[in-house]
Amino acid sequence: MASVPRVEIREKFQAAVALSRVELHKNPEKEPYKSKYSARALLEEVKALLGPAPEDEDERPQAEDGLGEGDHALGLPTEVVEAEGPVAQRAVRLAVIEFHLGVDSSGIIPLLRKMSKFRKKLFSSLFVFLFCIFQNNLGILWSEREEIETAQAYLESSEALYNQYMKEIGSPPLDPTEHFLPEEEKLTEQERSKRFEKVYTHNLYYLAQVYQHMEMFEKAAHYCHSTLKRQLEHNAYHPMEWAINAATLSQFYINKLCFMEARHCLSAANVIFGQIGKIPATEDTPETEGDVPELYHQRKGEIARCWIKYCLTLMQNAQLSMQDNIGELDLDKQSELRALRKKELDEEENIRKKAVQFGTGELCDAISAVEEKVRYLRPLDFEEARELFLLGQHYVFEAKEFFQFDGYVTDHIEVVQDHSSLFKVLAFFETDMERRCKMHKRRIAMLEPLIVDLNPQYYLLVNRQIQFEIAHAYYDMMDLKVAIADKLRDPDSHIVKKINNLNKSALKYYQLFLDSLRDPNKVFPEHIGEDVLRPAMLAKFRVARLYGKIITTDPKKELENLATSLEHYTFIVDYCERHPEAAQEIEVELELSKEMVSLLPTKMERFRTKMALT
Repeated sequence: MASVPRVEIREKFQAAVALSRVELHKNPEKEPYKSKYSARALLEEVKALLGPAPEDEDERPQAEDGLGEGDHALGLPTEVVEAEGPVAQRAVRLAVIEFHLGVDSSGIIPLLRKMSKFRKKLFSSLFVFLFCIFQNNLGILWSEREEIETAQAYLESSEALYNQYMKEIGSPPLDPTEHFLPEEEKLTEQERSKRFEKVYTHNLYYLAQVYQHMEMFEKAAHYCHSTLKRQLEHNAYHPMEWAINAATLSQFYINKLCFMEARHCLSAANVIFGQIGKIPATEDTPETEGDVPELYHQRKGEIARCWIKYCLTLMQNAQLSMQDNIGELDLDKQSELRALRKKELDEEENIRKKAVQFGTGELCDAISAVEEKVRYLRPLDFEEARELFLLGQHYVFEAKEFFQFDGYVTDHIEVVQDHSSLFKVLAFFETDMERRCKMHKRRIAMLEPLIVDLNPQYYLLVNRQIQFEIAHAYYDMMDLKVAIADKLRDPDSHIVKKINNLNKSALKYYQLFLDSLRDPNKVFPEHIGEDVLRPAMLAKFRVARLYGKIITTDPKKELENLATSLEHYTFIVDYCERHPEAAQEIEVELELSKEMVSLLPTKMERFRTKMALT
């Protein structure tokens, strides 16, 4: 090695790195990889100057050949062995060159076998950095080939190596580029630490994706959270990417009903997203993300949608906790939850908040300032629910700025549906029935225009969803108007007409939904698909009930309505007898249908007798 021209090796390597990283952006359009090819040629020259790999020489360490059984589970000795002699140094330089040449797995795996001959040396500051990088890259490679378990093994091995090295040695290892630098140009310990920690952060990021792919969602969320936290600690993040990842992580916590954690992620996303265009470009943020207006507004809209889900799910969870068996507010349950409120505050603020905190100092304060404006405990009354509703509605308007109907049809409709759901759940907390009616009317006003503009041929499923939701809104309004009329001694004709009009509108949209299930010959299916079974049965049940609620002074018309009502109740009972699995979907409605099938014929017979007498 003494005869090798060290200066020439160093200069060629540095020139190759510059060509690959810096000059790449200056290549002509017709030759986008010109500098890459030049860099590769220089790296091949360096490789030749370094000579053959240690295992091809007589002077090589005695060790097991190939990757041993313990390699994927780390399998490294606990003792520290410094291996920085000429053979080891040449081996690691060759490994660095191989890495920069960008060989595929057919080249990297033999290279790992070469490095496995230095198993004790891998745990030295000379080898550990490079080996972590290798295993990360192999993890990525096998992941892209959908060999997820192999990817997991390499990435977990890299994680274990980092943890063991930091536990037993602690000082940052040599960066791969330092093997080609003179002593006076070597990195400071602080810079080495920064780079090594960055490699470990990448490792956690890749593991999060692997665990997500393997449906190990708890573990994926933990690693995603650790990644985001480390990126902030080391100031190595793209604000836009970080913010969208934090907002996405909030959805996991929302599904787990961990609203404090979800709020923290979303608050942090808002704060970091606000940094776009305000922080100087670094190696980790080479471009100003805000320079891409469409992407900026899209990400802003996506974060807004995550906030909408937060507000909506928190309100819906409160509704589920306090409603009785007919979906109305249960005052006893409400009182019980109020009594638990103080205990929830004491436990969650003291214990859970420490586990999820992002950032330190001013950043932590900024995130806390956003959090303090948003509740994370379930709302227990109208005022608390309204506070969440207004926040959710604010983000609805923000999301709709980007996700407009023209260009983002599906996204726009989902945002409008969420807006409708916010009104629906807010109505649950409202005690004034007239105001509840107005909330459902707002829902209808925002949903009906969507039906007009949608092509049912291309948006059949979305069309069905909206038809069912509009029908349900009219159905709820009718029930509320009937309840208001029942409190009056003598309801006037205007109220009766209003009830019948709401009834008619609900029937119209339920029938549109049911008709969409028919085949091209307009025949209703003998077997209803699982995805629409419950909605179809509910629609049939509500249609039956609606016909029974039509107010008329004409006995003949009333008899016709009762007959139609009986027809739909009978359909439900017969269908569930033929398809027992359907009964599990509508247990309550099925029992009521059986009762009505038993009672209605008697009621109809009385009507016929009365009509005959008159």
